[in-house]
Amino acid sequence: MFRKIVSWGWSPFLITVLAVVGAIFEWPVEVLGPLLVVILVIGLVMAATAAREKRLEQLALRLSELGGHFHRRFMGDSSLSIFVVIRTLLTTDNARVWAWARECEVAQRIFNTWASSFATRLESDIRGQRFKTYLRTSLNELWLLNTHYYEFIEQFAEVAEKTELPPETMDLYNRFVVEYNAFIQDFRDSIAELREFARTEIEPPSVNFAKELRGRVIPVEEKRQERKPPPPRHEGGFITG
Repeated sequence: MFRKIVSWGWSPFLITVLAVVGAIFEWPVEVLGPLLVVILVIGLVMAATAAREKRLEQLALRLSELGGHFHRRFMGDSSLSIFVVIRTLLTTDNARVWAWARECEVAQRIFNTWASSFATRLESDIRGQRFKTYLRTSLNELWLLNTHYYEFIEQFAEVAEKTELPPETMDLYNRFVVEYNAFIQDFRDSIAELREFARTEIEPPSVNFAKELRGRVIPVEEKRQERKPPPPRHEGGFITG
C-alpha cells in the first residue's frame, strides 16, 4: 500500500491529510497554507525528476536496441549487409572493382569485431544498470560506427555509377537500402530526443540516408526487317529460241 502511494505521488496524499487534520484541529491558515505550498512544490519537483529519469531509461534502452539491431542486420554474414552486397562484385571482370571488393573483405572483418564488441558492451551495461552512465559514450560510438559504415555505401554507389552491375546485385542493394534507411530514421529520432538528456554535439542530419540506385538502361536497337529485292521485271515479249 505504501509503495502504491509513493508511486502515485506522496505529496497530494500528504497535503490532503494535513488539510483534513488542520481543519479538525483548527490550525491557523497562516501556518498551514505555506506548509502545504512547500510540500506541493517539493512533490512537483520530485515528480518531474522521476519522469525525466524514466524517459532517460526508455531512451537508453531504445539506443541499446538500435545498436543490437545494427549489429544483427547490417554486420556479419547478414544478407542485408553492405559487405555482402560488395562481395557479389568478386565475379566481375573489372580488375579495379575486383581489387576494391577484396579490400572490403578485410575491412568487413574489422567492422564485425568492432560491432560485436559494441553490442556485447551494450548488453553488459543493461544487465549492470550502467547504461545511463555511459549513454553519451554509447551514442557517440554508434554514430561513429555508422559513419564509417556509410563510407562503404558511398563507395559502392560510386562504383555503380561507373560500372554496369548485375541485376541481382542491384536488387540486393536496393533491398538493403530500404532496411538501412528505416534504421537511420529511428537513429535520427533517437538522437533528437537524446540531445535533451545527453550532452552531445551530434545532430540528426549528420546521419545520412542511403540512396537507391537504378540500373543503367541499355538501349536495344530494334532489328530491322530485311527487305527482299523485288522480282525482276520482264520487258518486251517472250523469249523465243
